[in-house]
Amino acid sequence: RFQIQRGKTDPTGYKSLGDCFRTIFQREGLLGFYKGIFPPILAETPKRAVKFFTFEQYKKLLGYASLPPGLAFAVAGLGSGLTEAVVVNPFEVVKVTLQTNRNAFIEQPSSFVQARQIIKTDGLGFQGLNKGLTATLGRHGVFNMVYFGFYFNVKNILPVNKDPNLEFLRKFGIGLVSGTIASIINIPFDVAKSRIQGPQPVPGEIKYRTCFKTMATVYKEEG
Repeated sequence: RFQIQRGKTDPTGYKSLGDCFRTIFQREGLLGFYKGIFPPILAETPKRAVKFFTFEQYKKLLGYASLPPGLAFAVAGLGSGLTEAVVVNPFEVVKVTLQTNRNAFIEQPSSFVQARQIIKTDGLGFQGLNKGLTATLGRHGVFNMVYFGFYFNVKNILPVNKDPNLEFLRKFGIGLVSGTIASIINIPFDVAKSRIQGPQPVPGEIKYRTCFKTMATVYKEEG
């Protein structure tokens, strides 16, 4: 909801995270927080399988290119993220469409009905079920590149601890920092994706069309 707000002048905007939670609960009920939950659940298994399988395959291929290990991890992560994005983007389009619907949970269509409606109205292409693909490619590609690159490089630098509890904390800490840094870097792509896949400011007019143009528009209008 925050990502599709158009600055402080947006009359439907939320003032804070707490205000967002209160407003959704009051107007849409408890189930309002679970809108669009089915598409991510459906996508989760193939998403993880594609992510880690392709990462290993790209890593093997890059082994023939004589790249430094640190760079190879980052490039393999980029490749796995781009591949993953192609798989998850249709699910993301349906999810965002459902989550931006401010009607009560019981009043909105199911995930399958919403998907059929998108296909019927706009097709399977870049205006329909694959809308915002370039932004999704950027989001997943950048995240995985930073995450895997940072995680494996730092993991190989920091010494292994013989104590299993401390070793768990070492890996957990590296993973936490890796995910945090990757999220900070990829959030502009995520905002662009939400703007492209979500409702346009003026019905019938497409303001947010491509990834980098959307980023430029958001930066120009909102900073």
